[in-house]
Amino acid sequence: MRYSMFLFFLISFALVAQNPLKQLEESPRHQEWVSIPVGEQELQSFLVYPEVSDKVPVVILIHENRGLNDWARSMADQIAAMGYIVLAPDLLSGKAPDGGGTSAFKNSDAARTTLYALNPDQITKGLQATLAYGKQIDAANAKVAVIGFCWGGSQTFRFVSNEDQLAAAFVCYGTGPKNEEAYKTIKTPVYGFYGGNDNRVNATIEKSQKAMEGLNKVYIPVIYEGAGHGFFRAGEADDASEANKKARKEGLERLEKLLSTL
Repeated sequence: MRYSMFLFFLISFALVAQNPLKQLEESPRHQEWVSIPVGEQELQSFLVYPEVSDKVPVVILIHENRGLNDWARSMADQIAAMGYIVLAPDLLSGKAPDGGGTSAFKNSDAARTTLYALNPDQITKGLQATLAYGKQIDAANAKVAVIGFCWGGSQTFRFVSNEDQLAAAFVCYGTGPKNEEAYKTIKTPVYGFYGGNDNRVNATIEKSQKAMEGLNKVYIPVIYEGAGHGFFRAGEADDASEANKKARKEGLERLEKLLSTL
């Protein structure tokens, strides 16, 4: 049932994915913004519900280094189409010059610069607050997974080294922890999605693999031949390469199958 739903929406997304905002506006799923308390601050987060009859897991989506832009929100909607509740926090909430979030920055470079200056511990607190919020959603079954892209992929790997209440982690072209000690605290299965033409990231895979295998932990990376960095986004573009389109399609199919095991 879920797989049929996924295939239906995959076809639909192929028609509108080139325009993330259009996809969001035409989506039949319920979307809303929620505020998640993190100490004295509020984390503005995009929440999407699937059209299902039962309680389902929550997937926390961690955005790229561009912040929670229209593409990140459209990806949240696409994962919700597979049959899951998706909660995407804007980790730049309150960080723009006027106190706004991602959309308040003058351009993606300004957002990126601010993102890289964030305190790592504050990022962890924000994600832990998001996890707690996800667990108490009435329509959820208390299982929570996390997926991240680019910078968000690296944060996903880091998050599972600081949090043991996650059912699965999906690292999309993100690097693993540099500190080998961090791997010892990971209890969550980690699944990697990497483009073949992305050696900056791929050069770190072996280190993560050895560390995880040496500790008898689950880490299964898949490299999609010929695809570049960011293929889940680049594979939607009008001028997308065949390798990026193929990697995106196969990556989505793999993600849907892995989510179905939760």
